[in-house]
Amino acid sequence: MHIALREVHDSDLPVFFRQLNDPEALLMAAFTPRDPADWDAFAAQWRRLRSSGDVVRTILGDGDVLGSAAVYGEPGEREVTYWVDRAYWGRGVATGALRALLAEVPERPLYARAAADNAGSLRVLEKCGFERTARARGFARARGAEIDEVVLRLPA
Repeated sequence: MHIALREVHDSDLPVFFRQLNDPEALLMAAFTPRDPADWDAFAAQWRRLRSSGDVVRTILGDGDVLGSAAVYGEPGEREVTYWVDRAYWGRGVATGALRALLAEVPERPLYARAAADNAGSLRVLEKCGFERTARARGFARARGAEIDEVVLRLPA
């Protein structure tokens, strides 16, 4: 499958919203919006993201919308994030998308966070050169509890 990134189109948002509301994906991601089913809040968040100086991209697989990827935050503290449709987990989509995003954004260091039990996401980040630097605890809305998370850094 050919993985590519492009700017986000309005027509991508309903796909992202559906992906965000997959119960299994929500549990795995753990750190999610307060109410993932609130379309108005979702749309407002995407308006803010798309009008910011952040790098926000749609992930394409053979031309189909498979998810999103972004680099956001203040200089020196910028983080990567991605969301891939669960139907494509384990097929190299997240790794391919993150590699493409890192090629597009040469700024270093970059950071990432993942739930400590999200082995798939941790594997993707480490394949792309991120190194574990710390553990933290945070409230995971999707799980309704505090959980362990891993903080990773992509060095210069």
